[in-house]
Amino acid sequence: MSDGGDDGNRSYGHKKFKRSKSHFADRITADGRDGWPVAAGRYRLVVSRACPWASRALVSRRLLGLEDALSLAVVDPIQDDRSWRFTLDPGGRDPVLGIRFLSEAYDRREAGYPGGVSVPAVVDVPSGELVTNDYQQITLDLATEWTALHRPGAPDLYPRALRDEIDTVMGEVYEDVNNGVYRAGFATGQEEYERAYEGVFRRLDLLARRLAGQRYLVGDTITEADIRLFTTLVRFDAVYHGHFKCNRWKLAENPVLWAYARDLHQTPGFGDTVDFDHIKRHYYQVHTGINPTGIVPLGPDLSGWLTPHRREELGGRPFGDGTLPGPVPEAERVPPRGRP
Repeated sequence: MSDGGDDGNRSYGHKKFKRSKSHFADRITADGRDGWPVAAGRYRLVVSRACPWASRALVSRRLLGLEDALSLAVVDPIQDDRSWRFTLDPGGRDPVLGIRFLSEAYDRREAGYPGGVSVPAVVDVPSGELVTNDYQQITLDLATEWTALHRPGAPDLYPRALRDEIDTVMGEVYEDVNNGVYRAGFATGQEEYERAYEGVFRRLDLLARRLAGQRYLVGDTITEADIRLFTTLVRFDAVYHGHFKCNRWKLAENPVLWAYARDLHQTPGFGDTVDFDHIKRHYYQVHTGINPTGIVPLGPDLSGWLTPHRREELGGRPFGDGTLPGPVPEAERVPPRGRP
């Protein structure tokens, strides 16, 4: 998730939406072929709990048990036109990187970089430079390149035998759902909005049919595909239904997708990374181009996320031959205000 670009947060909803490609696409790999070898303690993952793209990395890191190997920085959900801020930390500085704005790590990598400052971002701690903001690749590399640092019992989130199918499903979900809600929400004309809206619900209907008879999107275990769909679904009723005008129905009104989303939310590693307070405050207070009053709705009622889902009746093994992740580190727990 990027800042508002050259025109700041007021630009949302006033210019045609186009998601930028990740400019910094270096990879952190086991063999270090891009100059960035996997190493415990060397890198810092910077996220916003409001951002669905960053939330993918939060879930993956948790499921794989990389908390000790890859440290975490959480930015303020309310960004200003200077980008994501570390105002949640004492003194308004990240305690490891020593910076006030994520843009400082971008500037150390490439002075005068003209693009937006986005999360997730991985920063090299020794140099303070941004390594990558490639939200599509970061989680795949956590699953496949960081294996030497995975916890015992970590699941295989990108199993080789299923990668073609996973890639296909993720591509469809990205185009119509992950990105589709943004095309609808930031549309500047009726026809543009309606095309995005129809694409969102056409794909969600197809996904509901797929998930009516199977617990997870691909195979019988949780994969990267489930992570990517979940981070949009968990925000659907809180922000996309109203704020982005994706209002054919609420997630809670779709029996299959609502049960699927609750199943994942109640799985360790998913719901314990979600902060609804950050999500709502970011979308409604930052996107002043489409919500100029900055008023944050009190609803929806979040208690439904904890109700029985009965998806276990479909079978499936959430972590395959692996095990549940351990407890959330104390410093990374979501405050009560942000939890159901």
